[in-house]
Amino acid sequence: MTGPLPDITGPGMRLLLVGINPGRRSAALGRHFAGHGNRFWPALYDAGITPEPFGPADQTRLPALGVGLTNIVERETATAKELSPTELRAGGQRLVRMVGVWGPAVVAVLGVTAYRLAFDDPRAALGRRPHTGGDASWWVLPNPSGLNAHAKPADHARWLRTVAVAAGLPVATRGATG
Repeated sequence: MTGPLPDITGPGMRLLLVGINPGRRSAALGRHFAGHGNRFWPALYDAGITPEPFGPADQTRLPALGVGLTNIVERETATAKELSPTELRAGGQRLVRMVGVWGPAVVAVLGVTAYRLAFDDPRAALGRRPHTGGDASWWVLPNPSGLNAHAKPADHARWLRTVAVAAGLPVATRGATG
């Protein structure tokens, strides 16, 4: 184990994007969403959030755009299925505390199953959720992992664009969302 990934935050953060936990490759590289099949970074560009295509090495450029990154659980695993409900609930509580400190306008959790367990909301669906913690608007988006065959790249871009607009971020029109 290489340790938890750094939280990527900064002043003026409007949108906090929350992964489930680091995969092996992300942990080894110290970068969020670094798995080979992960669709997160291309979707950010297609959503109009980044001015050019970003990759995991560009994660520290996100706060300048009003975007932050963190995970529900810090422990790395090969798949999120290895996480226990207890770990996810503890991570959800930690996340609520962090949101209270950081103060983003929107929190988007990328993974409905993890959200259901972390926040004891078994009927949660994709989209905006009732108040979860802090003054933020909470959302659930599809998990961008290549292991999630239910959502297509254009779906990820549309969801990311929706939460960026809800957070008051400027977004360009391009790609799958344009």
